[in-house]
Amino acid sequence: MYRDMSSAPTTPPSVDKVDGFSRKSVRKARQKRSQSSSQFRSQGKPIELTPLPLLKDVPSSEQPELFLKKLQQCCVIFDFMDTLSDLKMKEYKRSTLNELVDYITISRGCLTEQTYPEVVRMVSCNIFRTLPPSDSNEFDPEEDEPTLEASWPHLQLVYEFFIRFLESQEFQPSIAKKYIDQKFVLQLLELFDSEDPRERDYLKTVLHRIYGKFLGLRAFIRKQINNIFLRFVYETEHFNGVAELLEILGSIINGFALPLKAEHKQFLVKVLIPLHTVRSLSLFHAQLAYCIVQFLEKDPSLTEPVIRGLMKFWPKTCSQKEVMFLGELEEILDVIEPSQFVKIQEPLFKQIAKCVSSPHFQVAERALYYWNNEYIMSLIEENSNVILPIMFSSLYRISKEHWNPAIVALVYNVLKAFMEMNSTMFDELTATYKSDRQREKKKEKEREELWKKLEDLELKRGLRRDGIIPT
Repeated sequence: MYRDMSSAPTTPPSVDKVDGFSRKSVRKARQKRSQSSSQFRSQGKPIELTPLPLLKDVPSSEQPELFLKKLQQCCVIFDFMDTLSDLKMKEYKRSTLNELVDYITISRGCLTEQTYPEVVRMVSCNIFRTLPPSDSNEFDPEEDEPTLEASWPHLQLVYEFFIRFLESQEFQPSIAKKYIDQKFVLQLLELFDSEDPRERDYLKTVLHRIYGKFLGLRAFIRKQINNIFLRFVYETEHFNGVAELLEILGSIINGFALPLKAEHKQFLVKVLIPLHTVRSLSLFHAQLAYCIVQFLEKDPSLTEPVIRGLMKFWPKTCSQKEVMFLGELEEILDVIEPSQFVKIQEPLFKQIAKCVSSPHFQVAERALYYWNNEYIMSLIEENSNVILPIMFSSLYRISKEHWNPAIVALVYNVLKAFMEMNSTMFDELTATYKSDRQREKKKEKEREELWKKLEDLELKRGLRRDGIIPT
């Protein structure tokens, strides 16, 4: 719960309240949801807009001209960081934007050739801006509240108007492409780094509509998203709109024609797979996994490079990420073809055996849940002669040694399933495992006896050095 620290008495902080296991144990008190904006004016002079009549109150012949005038008025930007300035004019602009949204939705014949540059100019004036810096240098999107855009009362309506403009039945991409060009798209993509989730949600819809309407911009949009992701993975590890961009990509990949182009396959291997390496994976993992599965449903031959890529970047020290990788792997196995499964079963089940042996019970549990999946079970059964020898020693050892009784119970179920699949091999592996264990115990005993003899020899030498004759 937020407390106003300014009014609190100045007492020394209690040492007991510091959590030594927290990622940021000495962290300032969580701040109240804050607002920020880079849209402000340095001059103190108030803004005056000349009130115009409502569009519905003028004859239809005068509406196009009045519509243009209202668009021009809405290019005026107000300072929302000063909550007391220009209140009347801010409300006037808000009501005008509302009127424009209604007008473009219900009116016919309102999108003349002259309106296109004015609409794009109005939208550009309002939405394109330098994004305000984060309130905190150590902003963590998983834990901290985002900084919301202070000018949202106007900005939301501008986005709403632009979406209605793009979705209008009268919208003509052949005219609009003069104004909605590569520069416009580039500025739009930069806005995806906004901390405000409401803005990113609108941007997602806008970019999706532009991708659908402007065929000439599609390759450019894909290339720029590619660049954003590469910069995110290899340079900054900070970009707020990764989940939204991946969501757009999910539907783009769904529409790819077959056979897939080389550039699309390269994007999968060189960009989407390395996205698994970043620390903030949990913020966009669901969307990333969806994109990967979409690719594999399009072209099953990509299964092997994808799974080998996941094995390459498999987390070594982060259990939370391991659980996510296991979840994604199950989604991939749900759509895998038996011919592709055979190619990757050995490295795959070597990794699963390691996960099953994990001391972190959630990792072990997630891996053991694979045996509850009917399709995966059918694939394991078909290839039990390869998979059983890989998994057996890990499973048998855990059944005797694991600290968590729930994991032991799951392991017993898996062993039982294997025994039913291939009882002959199961018995052979059990006998081999037991003889190997006996051999290991024998070696261990011999090793201990050897060390004891060496210690005794060292002790005797020490006594001789001290002039004491051992008996």
